[in-house]
Amino acid sequence: MTFLGIDLGTSGLRVLLIDEDGRPIGATERHYQATHPHPGWSEQNPADWIAALDAAIEELRDTYPQFADLRGIGVAGHMHGATLLDKNGDVLRPCILWNDTRSHAQAAKLDGTDHVRTLSGNIVFPGFTAPKLEWVREHEPEVFAKTAKVLLPTAYLNAYLCGDYVADMSDSAGTSWLDVGERCWSETLLSAGHMHQDQMPRLVEGTEEAGQLRPELLRKWGLTGPVSVAGGAGDNAAAACGIGAQNEGQGFVSLGTSGVLLSARDGYHPAPETALHTFCHAIPGRWYQMGVMLSATDSLNWLARITGQNPIELTSKLDGDLKNPGPVRYLPYLAGERTPHNDAEIRGSFTGLAAETSREDLTRAVLEGVAFGLRDSFEALLATNAKLDQLIAIGGGSASRYWIRLIATALGVPLSLPKSGEFGAALGAARLGMIAATGASTHSIMTVPDVRETIDPDANLIGVFDEAYGAFRAAYPAIKSIQ
Repeated sequence: MTFLGIDLGTSGLRVLLIDEDGRPIGATERHYQATHPHPGWSEQNPADWIAALDAAIEELRDTYPQFADLRGIGVAGHMHGATLLDKNGDVLRPCILWNDTRSHAQAAKLDGTDHVRTLSGNIVFPGFTAPKLEWVREHEPEVFAKTAKVLLPTAYLNAYLCGDYVADMSDSAGTSWLDVGERCWSETLLSAGHMHQDQMPRLVEGTEEAGQLRPELLRKWGLTGPVSVAGGAGDNAAAACGIGAQNEGQGFVSLGTSGVLLSARDGYHPAPETALHTFCHAIPGRWYQMGVMLSATDSLNWLARITGQNPIELTSKLDGDLKNPGPVRYLPYLAGERTPHNDAEIRGSFTGLAAETSREDLTRAVLEGVAFGLRDSFEALLATNAKLDQLIAIGGGSASRYWIRLIATALGVPLSLPKSGEFGAALGAARLGMIAATGASTHSIMTVPDVRETIDPDANLIGVFDEAYGAFRAAYPAIKSIQ
């Protein structure tokens, strides 16, 4: 038996084929573009996702004979996107993506509505799905009137695969329509956003079978079937499945374009005032919380771009011992910030510049600023009594050993680096497909990856980094007052 994980990203789709022991057989990717017709807008044509999937499947089928033994599929995807369908199942307009900020006014209004934070467990951010539909209602009333179903990107792929409108709990928790504690659609939340339950997909857990692969696709893909399609997951929940973070005390730091600090939770512990996200896990009876900073490696990429370097060149001179915090301070708010500020308008800054400031000083400041931005999320999680004694570090930024040592010291916890291999959202999705098809337990499938190295905090520098973090925290009100 083999199993397929589909990771529907913002810039491309990745598919991973694994065997019954969870070992990777092969993978491939296809890319597509988002469009930005106005400032703050970010949209995508769902047809591009289907074309990418069809092409990727064709390559896997033709390259790996084991594909013929496919028995389970899981889909993970970028959260919050609004894909609007009419009564015939046709797409009414381009999908409004997670990083679209046009609905900031509608988000603020919903966030101030009675019971919304209490039931959803979260602030209503402009990127969430409910305010997007309010924007459509106000600015595209003819589209809103025709909207029979609203699907998140993952649910849209589920519908293509199995012919039914089905979504999982983890992805749906980011809509502001789900009662996250009770794991069901909330009539109160739907009503606040002028929506109805019959416009929502059917809910299942991420490990459950959402349906079976359509006969048309069985024939097209050269399969005999049956092939189970799992409920799937939002991208970060799937990444947690990929690294085995399912119980209290398990979590990860992800250094990607954005930065994520995620902690699995055994219970429901909402804290919307902290700007943490509190979502259902893809695993039944589990939740997770995460802090999100919007510009993590994006900060380093920005510095590389304006200095004519690449990120590896910038950090290559910092591979020795960890240094004291530098005199230059960087606030990593290039695109606003989520946790803990919930501020879409704040922008970044350098302070402490001098005539002798070097490119290396700026690089250190960027790495330290991102580390302190993650510390903000760490402190917010601690305030909810999350257990964070050790974390796994993933994402492109984790290739910098200096940066990992810096973040470990700023957080005061060891960071473990997995051995090379698969441990991301595509693997998590494939694991969900395996469980849906076989009925295996989550504990037997969602194991923790082998660790290449664990980097401990520098005990001699924890104090000075604590002091520098205090100065970082004090800088936000000052820069906010200027901007």
